Amino acid sequence: MITRLSSSLESFKTLEFGPGLNVLLADKSEGATDLQTRNGAGKTSFVDTVHFLTGGKAGTESIFRSDALIDASFEIRLDVGDDEVTVERSGASPSKIYLNGPVEDWPIPPKFKEDRGDFEISNTNWCHTLGAKWFGLEAPPDTDSKFQPTFRSLFAYFARRQSSGAFQHPTQQAAKQQIWDQQVAISYLLGMDWHLSQEFQGLREKEKLVSSLGKAAWSGELGPHFGRASDLRTKVVVAARRAEQIREQIDAFQVIPEYRALETEASEITRSINALGEENFVDRQLIIELQAALSEEEAPATDDLEKLYAEAGVVLPETLTRRLDEVQAFHRTIIENRASHLNAELTSAEARIEDREARKTKLDERRRQIMGVLQSGGALEQYTSLREELGRAEAEVETLRQRLETAEMLESTKAELDTDRARLTQALRDDIHERSDTINQAILTFEELSESLYEQAGSLTIDAGSAGPKFEVKIDNQRSKGITNMQIFCFDMMLIELCTKRGTSPGFLIHDSHLFDGVDERQVAKALQLGAERAASLGFQYIVTMNSDAIPSDGFRRGFDIFDYVLKTRITDAVDDGGLFGVRF
Repeated sequence: MITRLSSSLESFKTLEFGPGLNVLLADKSEGATDLQTRNGAGKTSFVDTVHFLTGGKAGTESIFRSDALIDASFEIRLDVGDDEVTVERSGASPSKIYLNGPVEDWPIPPKFKEDRGDFEISNTNWCHTLGAKWFGLEAPPDTDSKFQPTFRSLFAYFARRQSSGAFQHPTQQAAKQQIWDQQVAISYLLGMDWHLSQEFQGLREKEKLVSSLGKAAWSGELGPHFGRASDLRTKVVVAARRAEQIREQIDAFQVIPEYRALETEASEITRSINALGEENFVDRQLIIELQAALSEEEAPATDDLEKLYAEAGVVLPETLTRRLDEVQAFHRTIIENRASHLNAELTSAEARIEDREARKTKLDERRRQIMGVLQSGGALEQYTSLREELGRAEAEVETLRQRLETAEMLESTKAELDTDRARLTQALRDDIHERSDTINQAILTFEELSESLYEQAGSLTIDAGSAGPKFEVKIDNQRSKGITNMQIFCFDMMLIELCTKRGTSPGFLIHDSHLFDGVDERQVAKALQLGAERAASLGFQYIVTMNSDAIPSDGFRRGFDIFDYVLKTRITDAVDDGGLFGVRF
């Protein structure tokens, strides 16, 4: 229970609270226009101040870090377990909490500050302490455990904040609250096995990872390298064989120091052999021409000339006949000499060809020797290149093997996740069955509360879904904003009642005036009256902030006066000093 809220800020309106229903009213100041609202009067800021003093975040955007409030300290007196303590915190030192009261048996004992005469605890440990004292959480929590209930998440259901979007759905205390946090928190508050919700979130995280890997495997640059495990297995076999072949080449490789010289000599021999072949071709053509010339060489004939002179009746003189014989002999001599010369040229050409063929044979033999050496080994650079190629091949094999493992993991993990989901869903069904008494109590409490507000009772449904526990709240005409807000009212009231009975609650429930926006005044009256009755009968505190002109004039039972529960301190919409803080910021 909260008994007092105050501040070192002189203009702050100190608030005193009692047990049961407490109504903080915001009045319209004298002379205020119809356009002037009370949205800045401090009703919502009151809820923010309670959160600030119970370990809420105080980042640079916090009102308590503003220029108007940063130097002020704020205090709240409330029950922590069976003891009443005073809590102080300031925007200037938001990480420090100062305490007065019995704190010796706390799970995380505060340190006594002699210079102040009170105790100091870090804001983090303050949250852990409240979690242990109010909700029975482990303090300090197990840092190795993810997705577990936290004090701040649980407490937000008992002091919803308009600024965080807490009035959108009964099971959601903040607009950005994740589904796992809702499941874990509500399961814990209802007395169900919250570890199942924790495991469901762990399963979702694994599925998200598998899904991300799967998308990467089938799209973008990674696509060609991933795929089905069977395809990758084939690639691994082929790549491994290629690496083995390169390794075998390296094992049989001989490094030849004179490799470059031998390679050059082989090239020179090839060029020499080609040149000799060209020269042989020329000589063979010459031989053909010489042989043709030899066959055409003959002495000039004289018989025709002698016959011509005889027919002409001319008798050749003896001297002329002798000279003709001499000419013929001369011509025979020339022909013989020319034939001898051609034969000599022919013999020389044939000899040159024979010599070149012999040289070609020797050169070719040497070239075969060199090529045999070169084929049996290579230069050091070639050996190094082979080693580098082997490294690349082995790296490719290893990469493919890793991708194969990933593909096999993806395929096997999907099957395992399906099995785990089925197991968890069945375990959740079993838990709901085993805790039927607790769950039935929650269902009946919600039904009673909703029936007190509407002719037809609403319903709370708790079911085991494939994604975790499903909490569904229904009241007729739920499309209406006012009906949705009344769902939240009944849900929160059900939680505070069940938790109070189990002794695991902060001892109070706070509802901001925004909860009643759009709600028929008769339902507002019933809700306030119902809150007062339940709080009184079960011993918890119900704090409501409202505008004075929003107080219902109809719907209260006879003898119930709402103003009996209104706090003595009231706030207004006055611009200068009417709000809770007495200053504007």
